[in-house]
Amino acid sequence: MPFDQESTGYEKTILSDLQGAWILLRQSVVDTNGFEGWDRALFHIDEAMSWEVVRDLRRMQPLLLVIRNICAQGPAPQDVVDCIQEIDEILTETLTMYPK
Repeated sequence: MPFDQESTGYEKTILSDLQGAWILLRQSVVDTNGFEGWDRALFHIDEAMSWEVVRDLRRMQPLLLVIRNICAQGPAPQDVVDCIQEIDEILTETLTMYPK
């Protein structure tokens, strides 16, 4: 029985940028020594990266708003805030490219 070959080339898309931005935000929150609400933010970040939400990208915007509010109340370090802003920009562009 033959095995499928692993693809040797991948096309970089806005979706890979979005995934990378979420990963960076998650790591940024984990790397902080904690701020008020960091655990709740992490819960919602994981939810935003879940298969169910990725299949329906419109569900990301409300989660990002919740995360932003938690981090603002924290207050979260500037690195976390910058990551949130990056996700917001990429998500806006992504939803323009993939409206449904």
